[in-house]
Amino acid sequence: MWDALKNAWKIPDLRNRIKFTIFMLILFRLGTFVPVPRMDPAAVKQMVEKGALLGFFDIISGGAFKQFSVFAMSITPYINASIIVQLLTIVIPKWEELAKEGEAGRKVLAQYTRYGTVILGLIQATGLSIGFRSAMKPGILSNIVVILSLTAGTAFLMWLGEQITDKGIGNGISLLIFAGIVSRLPSSIFQVYSLLKVGTLNIIMLAIFLIFALAVIVAVIAVQEAERRVPVQYAKRVVGRKVYGGQSTHIPIKVNGAGVIPIIFAMSILMFPSTLAGFFPNNKIMVSIAQFLSPSGWLYALLYAVLIIFFTYFYTAITFNPVEVAENMKKYGGFIPGIRPGRPTAEYLNRIMTRITLVGSIFLAAIALMPYLITAITGVNISFGGTALLIVVGVALETMKAIEAQMLMRHYQGFLK
Repeated sequence: MWDALKNAWKIPDLRNRIKFTIFMLILFRLGTFVPVPRMDPAAVKQMVEKGALLGFFDIISGGAFKQFSVFAMSITPYINASIIVQLLTIVIPKWEELAKEGEAGRKVLAQYTRYGTVILGLIQATGLSIGFRSAMKPGILSNIVVILSLTAGTAFLMWLGEQITDKGIGNGISLLIFAGIVSRLPSSIFQVYSLLKVGTLNIIMLAIFLIFALAVIVAVIAVQEAERRVPVQYAKRVVGRKVYGGQSTHIPIKVNGAGVIPIIFAMSILMFPSTLAGFFPNNKIMVSIAQFLSPSGWLYALLYAVLIIFFTYFYTAITFNPVEVAENMKKYGGFIPGIRPGRPTAEYLNRIMTRITLVGSIFLAAIALMPYLITAITGVNISFGGTALLIVVGVALETMKAIEAQMLMRHYQGFLK
């Protein structure tokens, strides 16, 4: 691995891309310390610690949300806009045609995503200015300043991510989230060291925790890379004097095709009542619902797992259409050996997808509930949860593959050799 990194650094173009990516990530981290004007950071920090959903936003933003900096909303409006555009692509026929037009169509959809990011950023910033009004200086000017500062910060991060994608290494948006999550590691390590020093945590429990964490990371990597390869054979076609087709390929169906989106959806629904209770502490109904759905209770864990499984099937069904895949195969003369083209192929692919998605959904539920299990066994309170672990591992693998592709183009030995 180190030899591969040395070879990557020897390539001038790749070295410049790595330098550019590092510079942009440093710029992102510096921006998390630029406060939003006319806000009381201490009051915001106190409110964030009360709301579980706000704590998750703080993890994604790399601590910027608790400090209420200009990057407090992080890149979440862009992620939401991307998901909405992806879902609407299936619903709106014109957008579906754009998605099939190749690079030109994707550019138009990317522009729609940018517009959606700004609109969602304004809506989310308005909601935050209303929710955190007690931590804000009175006056309409304060609301305007906060809304514009947060929206501008999100728009800048969107531009920053696109620049990393174009001129750096890997996916820029993913790397910004990765940097935000990883930036919390030093404080988490120091917290564990402090507990060990005062005697609250013993060395045996820490060793069990480290072994368990390593095993979970290995399992996450294995499942993230796992896929079912459905063989596809293309019949030979003679057009004039040329022969087309006759190739053997496969359709990769990933075990975890939905990524972390089901966990985020399930977490948002379950943590929403407790977040509202933090904003309205005098509302007895809100407080009662928040106590009923406490993360330490068994009901929360059960609902969490059920919602994750449901959203995994829901999102996978939207993003992977067996009927469309079967039609495209039939159109170009492709077939699965032993399966008739058309409807039987669609039913076969749907059956495979259903079984594989069950494994992936159970895995996601186990990863999401992992921090509560570790905390119960070892007594170590983990802020670096299963969702963050999935994001970090996924982005690290994606970035490694991007470097690998750049190196293989120049005939260097890569990581996977």
